[in-house]
Amino acid sequence: MNTKIIYTELEYLYTDIYTGFDATEIKYLSNCNTCPRNCNVNRLSGELGFCNCDALFRISAVCAHLGEEPVISGEKGICNIFFPHCNLQCIYCQNSDISKNSSVLPQKLVFDQLIKNICSVLDKTENIVGFVSPSHYIPQMLAIIRGIKATGRKPIFVYNSNAYDKPETIKMLEGIIDVYLPDFKYINPLTSFEDSMAKDYPDYAKASIKEMYRQKGSSLITNNKGIAESGLIIRHLVLPGLAEESCKILKYISEEISPNVHISLMSQYYPTEAVKFHKTLKRTIKATEYEMVKNCFYDCGFRKGWIQEMDSNKTYRPNFNNENPFSH
Repeated sequence: MNTKIIYTELEYLYTDIYTGFDATEIKYLSNCNTCPRNCNVNRLSGELGFCNCDALFRISAVCAHLGEEPVISGEKGICNIFFPHCNLQCIYCQNSDISKNSSVLPQKLVFDQLIKNICSVLDKTENIVGFVSPSHYIPQMLAIIRGIKATGRKPIFVYNSNAYDKPETIKMLEGIIDVYLPDFKYINPLTSFEDSMAKDYPDYAKASIKEMYRQKGSSLITNNKGIAESGLIIRHLVLPGLAEESCKILKYISEEISPNVHISLMSQYYPTEAVKFHKTLKRTIKATEYEMVKNCFYDCGFRKGWIQEMDSNKTYRPNFNNENPFSH
């Protein structure tokens, strides 16, 4: 059931909700179907769909992040923009402080000030901007890209998503997004339903990543500093008890997309409080599980990408109460 925010008259008078958006983005927000949830809500009038997000510019964090793949972070880090809430609700999410759709949304930001804040971080990092969990914030993301370009800057734009995307939405981003960084989470509909409330996740992940591949192919183009300028990197987080599913995902990518794409195979899973009583997710992955998936990686013909160390689960733990969630 859709709910609705009741805005006060003063809030509408002083917000200027349309600032930054073009006519197409306003149309998307007035009948939101940019992600597979197809909520058909009018976010401009305060209606809320699955993600519980309105049409305002709400950002959980804008920060320099050094923890992405080397071709993404470089030496100075990527300027990452973290959107609140999510169109998936993974029960084990490491960003659950901001990704839960029941959490309080950040304060709305004035568009021009948001662009200034982003550019301030961008100027101190590599010339690369990442949009994290953007699938339900496509109109805002497009407006931000346009706002950054209006300052004369020409950064590389990275679309860092959970792959629960509509292929037609990804097609719309052709020529706008430089690097796609999707996370291929599941291939079993039952697992995706139980762990992320999306039985149709595998179908959409397959279709959206295939569209990303159509646009970028298997070549990852880097500049003279080794920073990715164009391409596709597919991430996969190995989950405890699901090594066989991980192998099925790798086999699918190799056979149905290409064994030449770059794969980021992650061992960094750690159990949050939310899953401390879960049958399998309450523990970290075992070395034998990760070894099995690594062997499958090579057996499938993959030779490009990154493989994490087993102790990586101790490293990538953000705290969104900090100004920079990755500075501890």
